[in-house]
Amino acid sequence: MDLTLVTLLVCLIAVCLSADNTGVKARSCADVRQFYSGKGFTLNGVPQSEISGEHLRVCPQGYTCCTSAMEETLSNLSRRELEGLVREAGRSVQASLNAQYRSFDTYFLELLNGSERWLEEAFVKALGTLYGPNAGILRELYAELRRYYRGAALNLDEALDEFWTRLLERLLKASEPAVAASLVSDEFLECASKQTETLRPFGDAPRDLKSRLARVFVAARAFVQGLNVAGEVVRKVSQVPLSPECNRAIMRLVYCPHCRGLGSIKPCSNYCRNVMKGCLANQADLDTEWQNLVDTMLQVAFSFGAEPSMDVVLHSIPVRISEAVLHLQENMEHYISKVLQACGDRGEEGTQSSVSEEPKKKESTVTALEYKPSSSAAVRLEVQVTDVSSKLKEMQLYWVQLPWALCNSKAASGSSGDDDCWNGVTKARYLPELMGDGLANQINNPEVDIDITKPDMTIRQQIMQLKIMSNRLKNALDGNDVDFQDTSDDISGSGSGMCSEKFCVRGRPPVFGPKLDTPKLDAYGPENKR
Repeated sequence: MDLTLVTLLVCLIAVCLSADNTGVKARSCADVRQFYSGKGFTLNGVPQSEISGEHLRVCPQGYTCCTSAMEETLSNLSRRELEGLVREAGRSVQASLNAQYRSFDTYFLELLNGSERWLEEAFVKALGTLYGPNAGILRELYAELRRYYRGAALNLDEALDEFWTRLLERLLKASEPAVAASLVSDEFLECASKQTETLRPFGDAPRDLKSRLARVFVAARAFVQGLNVAGEVVRKVSQVPLSPECNRAIMRLVYCPHCRGLGSIKPCSNYCRNVMKGCLANQADLDTEWQNLVDTMLQVAFSFGAEPSMDVVLHSIPVRISEAVLHLQENMEHYISKVLQACGDRGEEGTQSSVSEEPKKKESTVTALEYKPSSSAAVRLEVQVTDVSSKLKEMQLYWVQLPWALCNSKAASGSSGDDDCWNGVTKARYLPELMGDGLANQINNPEVDIDITKPDMTIRQQIMQLKIMSNRLKNALDGNDVDFQDTSDDISGSGSGMCSEKFCVRGRPPVFGPKLDTPKLDAYGPENKR
């Protein structure tokens, strides 16, 4: 009887000790089950209490509430969530760029359309009977300017030269019937056009207008293309998938605390930033060229307000045309005499005799226009430049600030010097130092294993796009237009993907804004061509 009592006592003590030990290790998984169910996953197979964690591949292998299937499911979820956050941040930048595009595009076209309306209203009186027959080519000039601004494959200098040539032909026929028959001859027209630069029938107006329009239109066109390219770069880079190494680091950062029963503990701030810097190392390499692009676009934006300002230049189109027509009318007799002396033997029969005839004066007179910019126009331009500049400055450090922004969100917060944060293993202080930005600085990143010798090619292609666009904008500041196309899909390979020219790409419509025609403009003006 005594032996039986002793045996029972020993068993009771053993059971109590076992229960006590179990109470220390096998904590309830109720919180994890609630969290897991809240994410929309089934509770089938989810433990009621902690189990041994030798099966875990990412999270620390202590006692855990996560099975292998749960770890894989949460790992995939963490990847999708981070990729979603990156895309969402990218869409925010794209929306800002798109808004800037619409704002500037609306403003610029309003100025151009206002210039054309003023021309139509003022020229009825300023040109008199000369306006009606020439209204068509004046409208075509504005149509060509719009096409150029939209990115059409036309040369601005050639378009302006063609306008003046057609206008001269029309005015000669209308003002000097005696030579109309000669002007019908293609040979005569060809000869007369060669004398234009020497005889300058329109005075200095064509040259002055060309230099002004080149500065404004080349800059405006490059500016909206810069907004489009920036948006396209953000879109493509934001879609770059995370690496497997990054996926493991994100899982350990975000959901491994839940598996350890520490779901209420937030990650240490520097721990989170090291993970994000490692995951977004290639994206951070965009920073230098992205800042260069923004800096150059800011310079172009400020140039719109430089004297003569953009609104003055666009409204100077009717002014210069009226001055040109007036100059021709006042010097018509002298010009006709000179051009017939040079080209008379190439015209039709009777051309030579017309040299000595007294040219008939036109009854209508031409009045030169004068544009007086209003104070409200200057204020609106200043507001436009200030607004677009402030928005560009806000996104100038986007790529290096992105890891910080992601860690300031609900995914991670806390202090690196705080002992009450998740450091990737347990609730304790995070000791490793904070990594720098970019791929090269991740060589010693303790959280994400990265091969710094293998950069992401999609992102390298977008870095090239930023360089090309920055160079185009720098040329635009001087009024020089260069070939602009898109090499985004043709940067790698055996060498055929890169152009031998300084600026060369194959064109595509932008992500937002109007569809652009592929421009194929010469990089040099007519003077350099000769």
